[in-house]
Amino acid sequence: MLCLNLNTTNPFFNLAVDEYLLKNKKEEYLILGINSPAVIIGKHQVAHREVDSRFVFERGIPVIRRISGGGAVYHDFGNLNFTFILNSKKGYQVNFRKYTIPVLEFLEEKGIKAGLEGKSDLKVNGIKISGNAEHVYRERVLHHGTLLFNSRLDNLRGTLRNDKSSYSTRAVESNPSQVMNLKEKVPQIKSTIDFKSEMLKFFLEKEGNKYTELTEEERSETAELERLKYRTWEWNYAYGPEYYFINRFELEGEKHFCRLFVKDGIIRECEIEGSGEMTATAKKLIGCKHMVMELVEIFKQEKINIKGAGIFNFF
Repeated sequence: MLCLNLNTTNPFFNLAVDEYLLKNKKEEYLILGINSPAVIIGKHQVAHREVDSRFVFERGIPVIRRISGGGAVYHDFGNLNFTFILNSKKGYQVNFRKYTIPVLEFLEEKGIKAGLEGKSDLKVNGIKISGNAEHVYRERVLHHGTLLFNSRLDNLRGTLRNDKSSYSTRAVESNPSQVMNLKEKVPQIKSTIDFKSEMLKFFLEKEGNKYTELTEEERSETAELERLKYRTWEWNYAYGPEYYFINRFELEGEKHFCRLFVKDGIIRECEIEGSGEMTATAKKLIGCKHMVMELVEIFKQEKINIKGAGIFNFF
């Protein structure tokens, strides 16, 4: 197995690396990386339902869709990401226990007793430290996961939406869990970078594993995949299943009701009850992307001034 240590914290590029190596190479890989703050959602999720749209918008935290299923996770500089890309016979590819055993062995070597609980979570004393997801491509499987080392848990909680009652959809829903950082368990390891180095060293000591780096050609082609897919609204927001958004709220002292039907990221139906101006503007929102700045622009054109956080009543 080739061990790749990503030297960029660009979450768009690092997610593209997973897909590029899975689909364009025959070798088996372990990939280790650290990302700047981002929310990574599962392939079959609705971004706005899983993410607190106001929290991430006001802080400039990107929302990025991955090619594997499962729920939304928060990445930052205190989180270590690992990916296994392995060749596997059809019918034997989805196996969370098989692919998490090496990670559990690494943690045990560091004195951390962890185990796989439920379908895809690694936990210490019943508290989650890692979420995992998989994607099958022909006779190859991608298994990737997170390890919370010294993450900003307040931001983790803030980015993920708690109340999803305004959304109705068949999309996959995240299952929030109590989480903890591993740093308190291994005080001798000072940083996430050091934690990554320890994990890399652990795997390089295994027979048959060796270190590798991306070639210039691989970097170039991955960067193109990043540009064409992972940085696009079409993939990150529009790809998910259709959904209804229904909300009741007060604006400028007047009660309002809003109902949206969104498909492919576009508002296909819109009904607003409240002021006459807002009711008339509902028609203008049809055909608009269900995104904050797009709605802000429509209301601005209609000379409707929605102050402060009022626009997030539509998300």
